[in-house]
Amino acid sequence: MKRTLIQLFLLCILFHGCQAGPGHSCPGMAEGVLDLSDTLTLGLSKCDSAEWIEVFRSDGYVNNVVLTSFNGSFYCMWQQSERDEDTPDTRVMLSVSADGRNWSVPSVLVWPTQEYFASPGGWIRNGDTLTALVNYTFAPDRSQGGKAYFISTTDGKTWTVPQPVLMADGTPVEGIFEQDPLTLPDGRITGAVHFRPGNVLCPVYTDDLSGVKGWKKASFPEGEGHPIEPSQYIARDGTLVMLMRDQSSSFVKLYSVSKDRGVSWSAPQKTDIPDSRSKQCAGNLPDGKAFWIGNPTGNKSRRALVLAVSEDGYLFDRASLLAGPADLPVRRKSGLYKTLGYNYPKAIVIGHDIWVSLSVNKEDVGLIRIP
Repeated sequence: MKRTLIQLFLLCILFHGCQAGPGHSCPGMAEGVLDLSDTLTLGLSKCDSAEWIEVFRSDGYVNNVVLTSFNGSFYCMWQQSERDEDTPDTRVMLSVSADGRNWSVPSVLVWPTQEYFASPGGWIRNGDTLTALVNYTFAPDRSQGGKAYFISTTDGKTWTVPQPVLMADGTPVEGIFEQDPLTLPDGRITGAVHFRPGNVLCPVYTDDLSGVKGWKKASFPEGEGHPIEPSQYIARDGTLVMLMRDQSSSFVKLYSVSKDRGVSWSAPQKTDIPDSRSKQCAGNLPDGKAFWIGNPTGNKSRRALVLAVSEDGYLFDRASLLAGPADLPVRRKSGLYKTLGYNYPKAIVIGHDIWVSLSVNKEDVGLIRIP
């Protein structure tokens, strides 16, 4: 109890000074929305309309689940290995569905190489072409980073061989793509890469509609924390907002904004949005509202999954519990870094529904459809 009170006190200190709301540029959670002392529900009501769908139950390890739609079907990819996280046998798997509820038997989309394991880097849709970004990470030492490749299809069945994703100067992207690149209304694609050496985060952008070339590094000055794994959305005033995991264990989200379509970003700063030091996702609803999905526990627990919504893209004043500890199944198999909970959600909006893809206990591939 004493440790919990100290932790809550430290979080209150961190939150002071970051005020969100009309006229403010710092994203934040409205006062009273979350109750971090309630470890079962975070003080939130359950989203009863959320529909849970099981895509795949593994006998080992799965994570980084990413969903998209193409030509009337759903495509779901994830990384999979026999037991542990980011091992040499890690490959990218694919399952397809006509309705989002009944899924094909998974097949290997991309195999690892002799030196690099493979993981998802996100989807890009361009006309009649669907492209999967694929990260190859150095297997002997993942801290050395990796490189970005892509494969494409026009029929959803036949895929090209992996080819390097290119920077604007024609050189390969020497880094790992985050899983949710954002296509702006004018066609520009913004995203983020963890460049090597050191897996250093830098936003990137391209005006090539294919998303496989023309990438440029954005201006991204050093700021607070250790930012990694960002997700982006557009605020009501047109500002691009990027929320990031803080690997330095502040247990709050970092943020950065861009007012020039992703060419330059502000220095990362802390928000008052609690975090579990985990990957999250963000986006926009058809009416322009912003949403954020993650584990706002204020500690390392990922056993609560929350959807928060903001009218203006800054003040998140509504939230619902998608799942909590009481809903979590028992982990079937142990493994290195197999974190209990609802891991690494990524979301897209299809029609009037939010579709969330995630890994449950890092061993099951799941989806949530939220009307």
